[in-house]
Amino acid sequence: MQTLELHTILLHIAIILLFARITGDIFARYGLPSVIGEIFVGILLGQSVFGIIPVNEVLKLLAELGIILLLFHIGLEVDTSQLRKVGLYAFLVAIIGASLPFIFGYLISYYIFGFSSITSLFIGGTLTATSIGITVRVLEDIGKIQERFSQIVLGAAVLDDILGVIVLSILYEFAKTQTVDINANLVILLYITTFFILAPFAGKLFAYFISYTSQKLNTLDFVPPTVIALILLFAYLAHMVGSPEILGAFTAGLAFSRRFIIPFAVSIQPAKEIVRRVEGTIEPMMWVFTPIFFVHVGLQLNLKAIDFTSLYFWKVSLGITLVAFLSKILSGFVVRGTLREKLSVGFSMLPRGEVGLIFAEFGRISKVFDDFTYASIIFVVAITTLVAPFVLKLMWKE
Repeated sequence: MQTLELHTILLHIAIILLFARITGDIFARYGLPSVIGEIFVGILLGQSVFGIIPVNEVLKLLAELGIILLLFHIGLEVDTSQLRKVGLYAFLVAIIGASLPFIFGYLISYYIFGFSSITSLFIGGTLTATSIGITVRVLEDIGKIQERFSQIVLGAAVLDDILGVIVLSILYEFAKTQTVDINANLVILLYITTFFILAPFAGKLFAYFISYTSQKLNTLDFVPPTVIALILLFAYLAHMVGSPEILGAFTAGLAFSRRFIIPFAVSIQPAKEIVRRVEGTIEPMMWVFTPIFFVHVGLQLNLKAIDFTSLYFWKVSLGITLVAFLSKILSGFVVRGTLREKLSVGFSMLPRGEVGLIFAEFGRISKVFDDFTYASIIFVVAITTLVAPFVLKLMWKE
């Protein structure tokens, strides 16, 4: 990543915000997912086309903040009772949605395309990824985030991210040492499980504390900065136990959701007003920071690395892409419901986005992926990221 002068970074942020907003609105105006417009801006401005804006640490930080705020906002909107009802389906979708891509990705890479065993394992691991940020943004844009299938997708995507972290840690360690430390990975799993059991209740206590304090002080002015601090704290704690930061923000959102805070703080008068104040604080920040995240996804794609004239490239890339599509779509068929709901679950789990790019980057850094394999994986990540929002938009077009 490049180190840039402050004034240059400020210019880049200004360009990103302006063009992401305009392009996203243009896409939405013509019935296309606005998130695709934002990713498209990143592709144009980044290394794939014009190379105006390089990936750098400041943009990465702002992008992470954007996705953290988005997941907190989604947590606020989640119907926790519905999430509990569909928990078994979410678990099954996550397990199948992670295992099928991994198994078939390995088999096609090793037995058909002749990659080495470790490279095939990394390709399978990359295909297990699901970009929860892209998925929930699309579902929110089409107004289906409260639907039953969306709650299944949300739960499954959260579990899928956890499984992805564990798979990545195992594969990365194996690439370096050719051994797998089962005990270390079991400890990570234990930490993550404990965090997700305790975090919503810890957040609930914070919510009660904020409600009580605001009543005593007779002011809500301290609520916004306190909640932002809490979101960042939960994101930090999630990272410390080996889980993605965004999942910490999601649990914080669950703790502050109307269906979670109100029953606990029913005797505290400002409770509903606090929830409204929290939502009023988060939404404007989301409008600013969340587009930066999706532009950042586009900036990370390097389509110039792909040799589109190579027949072997198309053979490998399309073969892996087919596996990437079918294995995720099939995961939706364990859900009870209409064919549209089953397909919606499957396509919602399809985008690899930034999570797939992280896998690809680890594969490149650890020398498991050569330039050709890396380019093929980038192609697969790009196609799954760009196609899924279009399909979901078409499927639920009223």
